[in-house]
Amino acid sequence: MATGGIFLQLPVLAGTPGTGESFFGGGEGSLAPAALGWGGFTDLRFMAQSLGVLLLAAVLGAIIGFHPASKRTVDSLEEAELAPVFVMYAVIGAVIGEAVREYGTVVGFVVFGIGGLLRFRTAIDSTRDTVRLIAVTLVGLIAGLGLLAFAVITTLFAFALIYIFDTSPACRIRIEGLPMDRASDSAAAYRDQLKVNRCTIIAERRSLEKKRIEFVFRLPRRGRRDQLELALSGIAADLRGHVDWEVN
Repeated sequence: MATGGIFLQLPVLAGTPGTGESFFGGGEGSLAPAALGWGGFTDLRFMAQSLGVLLLAAVLGAIIGFHPASKRTVDSLEEAELAPVFVMYAVIGAVIGEAVREYGTVVGFVVFGIGGLLRFRTAIDSTRDTVRLIAVTLVGLIAGLGLLAFAVITTLFAFALIYIFDTSPACRIRIEGLPMDRASDSAAAYRDQLKVNRCTIIAERRSLEKKRIEFVFRLPRRGRRDQLELALSGIAADLRGHVDWEVN
């Protein structure tokens, strides 16, 4: 069945909002009718429960995504951004679970169709942008299902996560042309400058044969790349190399 067909048949398959009945089986819905539509904003119990579910999902995703052992394998910006992406996917999973619990398994088929549409019809290179696209699509879906309060809570929660993760962008610098006999001193000089400028170093790689070192790090929340570049250019000439930047 085409994705568009699934969307058109959703009201028929999903049954009456708030009852939990679906084409695949009936049952009691987990949410009270007051949680649907605009009345959901007055249902404090539902809003507290929804926020709690999203918080729990984010914490559990962070426990896995920010595992201390993960830092030892990071050598690219894409890998440095995986931990926040894991948290966002955990939250997305919680949103899908809430929608499926209320409307039945047909919502799962709709989400599956959306995933296929995003996979084959949308050209996005960044994993971070992909997870945002999925998040906004789900927000639209649950708003269309009548869970208006949950859609607003999800939007605000995702906004907060994006602010937390994206105000400290991941960067990588590759320093080449280092003096072979002082490679270790050069690495220490660049590392010290990063720490002085409150950068969080995620990974460090050295290639003495190629006279090159690499750092993957996060800028501080109010840090600026031009300020850091100026600080790095102040390293002693006999320890300084050519710095090539990559910012995610």
